[in-house]
Amino acid sequence: MTTSTNAPNATNAKDTTTTQAVAPKKGPLLSAGARQKLLAFASLVGLLIFFSLASPSFMQIDNMVGILQSTAVNGVLAIACTFVIITAGIDLSVGTLMTFCAVMAGVVMVFWNLPFWLGVLAAILCGALVGAINGTLIAKMKIPPFIATLGMMMLLKGLSLVISGTKPIYFSDVPQFTSIAQDSFIGYFLPSLPIPNAVLILFLVALLGSFILNKTVLGTYTFALGSNEEAVRLSGVDVDRWKIIVYSFAGALCGIAGLIIASRLNSAQPALGPGYELDAIAAVVIGGTSLSGGVGTILGTIIGAFIISVLTNGLRIMSVAQEWQTVVTGVIIILAVYADNLRKRK
Repeated sequence: MTTSTNAPNATNAKDTTTTQAVAPKKGPLLSAGARQKLLAFASLVGLLIFFSLASPSFMQIDNMVGILQSTAVNGVLAIACTFVIITAGIDLSVGTLMTFCAVMAGVVMVFWNLPFWLGVLAAILCGALVGAINGTLIAKMKIPPFIATLGMMMLLKGLSLVISGTKPIYFSDVPQFTSIAQDSFIGYFLPSLPIPNAVLILFLVALLGSFILNKTVLGTYTFALGSNEEAVRLSGVDVDRWKIIVYSFAGALCGIAGLIIASRLNSAQPALGPGYELDAIAAVVIGGTSLSGGVGTILGTIIGAFIISVLTNGLRIMSVAQEWQTVVTGVIIILAVYADNLRKRK
């Protein structure tokens, strides 16, 4: 009787021990992506504090507006790069594509004297068309993204100079064109906040990009292509078509960036563009998007874009030479990629 009474107790003790042995360990409170964004945001705050203490003129309203305007261009380009990099691709042509779209807007509005809205539409459509060509070269012709977009970068650089006659195209006869970036829709209602329209466009594009990335089929396949493209292909999805769509969307965003920078300068500068792709890619990587694909957020990219703008502006105010500014940007890119590799190993 005693044996039969103790047997269940022994069994229960054994079951309890087994349950405790297989109980899963609690993971970290924050995911790797969340920690990366938190670290990036903390770095941004740290830079703002450092440059504010280093130079009294840094926190002046005019300088803050300048930072916001420069971030608007780089931020839109970085959002375009985010979609491409999440698919495990790369686009080195975003800077020269931005310039090419600005030149095409100038051709339509200034050379052909067509309505303002047609010039805006032409810039966005030209960007989407070039993006589709990039996607076709990569998806259909199987050219590595690095090589395909590098060739497109050189091609667009030459075309911009040829079409414009190597001279800037000024929008003096299109007065409403400057309203794209320089006017302040928010300032019209809140005079104390003269935030340029370029910044408003940046945040609208960011909201649109975040919605597409997280709530639509395009976003789902963007992550899927970067995570395991072969598995997506074997599941019956037309991988090539979706890859072309991603590059087309990125190209259309480059068209918007071209309109912003042309409106800010009130001209299309055909020699402008090379170098912007490096800042855009740096912003994407700093924001936590993995160069190996499958991971990334628009919020992280926006934070990364602000870090690049604040760093560049602060170094300029401190009279650091341009060549050293480039050195610092390169070091940041290397550190961000190294941090990404460490995150993947863990």
